[in-house]
Amino acid sequence: MKRPGYQTTGVQRAQFTAFVPYGGNPGTEWTVAQLAGSGMVGKIYLLTPENTPVTFKGCFPLRVQSLAAGSTMKKIAAKTTTPYALLVLRDVAIEFGQFALERIASVAGATGEGMVYSDHRESKGNSPVPHPVIDYQEGSIRDDFDFGSVVALESSALKGAAKEIDNYRHAGFYALRLAIARKRGIFRIAETLYTKSEPVTLPGIRPDIRPEIWNQGEKLFDYLDQSNRAAQIEMEKAATHHLKKIGAWLKPVRASVDLNEGQFPVTASIIIPVRDRGNTIGDAVASALRQQTSFPFNVIVVDNHSTDETTDILRTFAMRDSRLVHLIPSRTDLGIGGCWNEAVQHPSCGRFAAQLDSDDLYLDESTLSRIVDRFLKDRCAMVVGTYRTTDLKLREIPPGVIDHREWTPDNGPNNALRVNGFGAPRAFFTPVLRHVKFPNVSYGEDYAVGLSVSRRYRIGRIYEPIYLCRRWEGNSDADPGIANVNLNNWYKDKARTIEIRARQHMSTK
Repeated sequence: MKRPGYQTTGVQRAQFTAFVPYGGNPGTEWTVAQLAGSGMVGKIYLLTPENTPVTFKGCFPLRVQSLAAGSTMKKIAAKTTTPYALLVLRDVAIEFGQFALERIASVAGATGEGMVYSDHRESKGNSPVPHPVIDYQEGSIRDDFDFGSVVALESSALKGAAKEIDNYRHAGFYALRLAIARKRGIFRIAETLYTKSEPVTLPGIRPDIRPEIWNQGEKLFDYLDQSNRAAQIEMEKAATHHLKKIGAWLKPVRASVDLNEGQFPVTASIIIPVRDRGNTIGDAVASALRQQTSFPFNVIVVDNHSTDETTDILRTFAMRDSRLVHLIPSRTDLGIGGCWNEAVQHPSCGRFAAQLDSDDLYLDESTLSRIVDRFLKDRCAMVVGTYRTTDLKLREIPPGVIDHREWTPDNGPNNALRVNGFGAPRAFFTPVLRHVKFPNVSYGEDYAVGLSVSRRYRIGRIYEPIYLCRRWEGNSDADPGIANVNLNNWYKDKARTIEIRARQHMSTK
């Protein structure tokens, strides 16, 4: 088989010690051949489980517990004898672009950062698809940040960070990159430097042997299942350590609120922002109006200038039931967060404001009562429930019940910076929300305001399902595409950056 080759600029000192995971993927030999022929790589280590046969010429086996383990990061640090370690993060085939390794070394040296990563392509059939990633920032501490499949780690930063991390089973790489970010920084190269291919059988390459090396049915190097409780606990520990190091950790004590503050026309309002949801808004409103309570409530629907039948449907409901408040904002520049602000600042808003998206339903007639009961019991500023994902016919679909049990009374406000959301439904004590206010955006607005509220106030939780989150073609969560995923993740990272700085500022007072 013809090996991929690199054009080189003459004799040069090796810049990289390479570490490549090998769980039997036949494409790994292709990756190794490129590294060996590049002139940029000294030793190549295959990160393997104990019972994996390794016969690649010029490679050294490095037996590891798992790719994500703290012990693996320490071994990588100890074996790195070049200016940089090149770490492949997935058991996939990598095809490097023209002078890609030279470019990685050049940018790493020019910036002085402790870790660099880049955009790439994903090979799907015969058509590679661009996969840009996003810039790392102070708030990029979520444990699912997408670095792609290849990162370069500056040797001294790697070795220093490896000394700090615990012997995690799941959170080793996560803890390592947090430590590197604290000490030296992480930098994205906004260039497409390689193509990632899923396992395929290439000419002259041995077949996939991964089924032979599974450990109790689990592929050694496949990405972690974040629902795994042991992994969640380790990630939380690593994130909490990081927040303490940077002065952004919050003590467990949170303030309660005076639930008698202010005068309100009703005890609770169900808030529904909507635009062009004629096929689902009727179900959502009916679900809200069906609530059985011992207190007065209303439903405030902020109709953001719908162009379909949504407005007519809402007018019909409003004529039949005086509890429905149909608002059409005078402004035309509102996102979902802006619609929430319109509802919360309206004189019809109740003491508690509960979320219901125009796509979704409350589980039954007791949802609103359970939310208000939690406010009264915990004297909290915000309540977060548990939801079940379904299709339009209310049949449960993956991932099923989402309860966010990673939230704990002691460490929830800190751990919230690690995960990507608070859960649903969300409800707020209106006086606090009138002060905090939503950012006027249509993604992450709830997460940003939740972080802000949790900085000072107690958050109540309901861990049993009370909400149905419906997924359907055309739904805002349906196949958003890489560009929108990146934009959404960037915004939430920015919200975390703002929150981290606010907490750092608060801790200095």
